[in-house]
Amino acid sequence: MSIPENTCTHMGMREAMKTSFHFSFPVAMLLLISGVFPESCDGILGGNIVKPHEKPYMALIKGLKICAGALIQENWVLTAAHCDLKGTPQVILGAHSTTHKEKSDQVFAIEKAIPYPCYDPHTFEGDLQLLLLKGKAKINKAVRLLPLPKSHDDVKPKTNCQVAGWGGTKSNSCDFSNILREVNVTVIDRRTCNDAKHYDFQPIVGNSMICAGGRNGEDDSCEGDSGSPLICDMEFRGVTSFGKCGNSQKPGVYILLTNKYVNWIKKTIAGAI
Repeated sequence: MSIPENTCTHMGMREAMKTSFHFSFPVAMLLLISGVFPESCDGILGGNIVKPHEKPYMALIKGLKICAGALIQENWVLTAAHCDLKGTPQVILGAHSTTHKEKSDQVFAIEKAIPYPCYDPHTFEGDLQLLLLKGKAKINKAVRLLPLPKSHDDVKPKTNCQVAGWGGTKSNSCDFSNILREVNVTVIDRRTCNDAKHYDFQPIVGNSMICAGGRNGEDDSCEGDSGSPLICDMEFRGVTSFGKCGNSQKPGVYILLTNKYVNWIKKTIAGAI
């Protein structure tokens, strides 16, 4: 039996829509749900330092903790739904450092946060969230848009991808990196990712997810990178969701930007939702 793409299978639509909310404060605070990356509070493990503004689409979401996202329209950022917004975080575009204010920085409050209506925090299905900024970004050398994928096909195993973020560099450290780093990861077959040596279906790495890891867990994305875009073959294909930092048996899992999700993003931005 086919299920309409706008139907939630785990919660009622009325309940799901309650998770969309406005901010009356000048800015909004970030609080990552605990347990998404339960073995560490790091971000990118391994990898390399990114040259300043080499990834001008990156959005730094800075509050009590750090999250990341991608600027997809002048006033819209795509991130992960588990990056819970409470209080007063800032969305910073054009950032290279998390600790030093730069001339290229464009700082925004959040007008509205819209998680995917069928997001399930237990299975991480639909772990996507759109942030409407208070104001529009000025597009320049340091701030640019990341186009949504033209292809909605699956990403094949052994595909090389990249993910960036401002997290730490050691699995036993809770200090975040003060500069943007990038790491190469390779897509892993879902059957392998779900086997008893890996996630063992807890949770299930489904067809709307991408499982990807690096050298024996040495190259990985972690908590501080939640919401960061996964780039495969020069195209935006996924959003960082969950994993266990540096654990080769629990590689990073990313939400695949399927046709269903891309249609939701476009309709939401257009004001149809």
